[in-house]
Amino acid sequence: MKKKLIQHTTEHFEKIFQKVPETIFLSPGRINIIGEHVDYNDGFVMPAAINKYICFAVSKNNDSDCTLIAKDLNEAYKFDLNDDLKPIEKMWANYILGVLHEIKKRGYNLKGFDMVFSSTIPMGAGLSSSAALECGIGYAMNKLFNLGLTKEEIALIGQKSEHTFVGVNCGIMDQFASVFGKKNSVIKLDCNTLEYEYYKANFKKYSLLLLDSNVKHTHLTSGYNVRRQEVEQGLAIIKNHFPQVKTFRDCTEDMVLELKETLGNVIFRRCHFVVKEIQRVLDAAKALNDSDFKRLGQLMSETHEGLSKDYEVSCDEIDFLVDAVQHEKSVLGSRMMGGGFGGCSINLIEKGSENELIEKISAQYRNAFDIELKAYKVKISKGTSLYKD
Repeated sequence: MKKKLIQHTTEHFEKIFQKVPETIFLSPGRINIIGEHVDYNDGFVMPAAINKYICFAVSKNNDSDCTLIAKDLNEAYKFDLNDDLKPIEKMWANYILGVLHEIKKRGYNLKGFDMVFSSTIPMGAGLSSSAALECGIGYAMNKLFNLGLTKEEIALIGQKSEHTFVGVNCGIMDQFASVFGKKNSVIKLDCNTLEYEYYKANFKKYSLLLLDSNVKHTHLTSGYNVRRQEVEQGLAIIKNHFPQVKTFRDCTEDMVLELKETLGNVIFRRCHFVVKEIQRVLDAAKALNDSDFKRLGQLMSETHEGLSKDYEVSCDEIDFLVDAVQHEKSVLGSRMMGGGFGGCSINLIEKGSENELIEKISAQYRNAFDIELKAYKVKISKGTSLYKD
């Protein structure tokens, strides 16, 4: 799959530009084992890069003109780097332009380049193809023009570009996972300080299976931004009553329960989810250390319950997929993954049971919603990198 992606991207570059690309970069999508919707709430998250990639074939040219070719969309965009870069109609180009704008703003010197990119990361499945695109372009520019950016700076530039050029006020997790990913390891990331540690995620006789609902409800961005406002409101109320609380991390479940009336039903449930989810990540880290995969699965399922009932970012289709596997012997845990309102469920299951499960759940899902299910078996892989033959 990876080899084929590289080959197709390279061939397309040669066809368009009549030359061999100077360099090839791979930037992975990501999963998040646990720690959902806490990346912007000062929590810990537990992402990992996966073996689905955006491949970039890139060459410098001798002027300030740049040509971007989105092979999968059969679209191109040309611009001059010396111009003031601004968001445009083509949404895919904004992810790239935003990164270039951020790099320029920081005083780095870029020159013209030609680029073709192509992807095996499914769009809209919650696997962060956008972060892979941002980090891939940041990483490529860094290598191509010797900018001396650190991995952390590349991740932060990607995040900032999504805020400014795409208008999504995302946390840092996706970009961080894309850049810092490591084979067979998950990252426990502190979204406050960006301190991180790797935990061995050698699942041995278990594997990760993503079931893609094939739906993406339109209220993803609006729902996301509303949740942010709700938890900010909630935190302000909590701080008012408990001055020692600086962030949700200082907040205990007891504090939230005590303020149930004051917070009101909706904001109480949002805050309750956040505080419990922050604790679940710590519990999951311990479970991984102990190779206690049953416990890890249990925590994943608890997260889904919270996302669906308290945080209300799930949807009927995803709830169906999670419920459908809960009583399968081969499944240790299942939950919605990503921003919500569609996308994938992530399932920790016994190795060897994947195909049977996919077949069974696909039929049930088809009957319930008349939608074809997509399934992705994923492995934990390394982060954004220069591809060497």
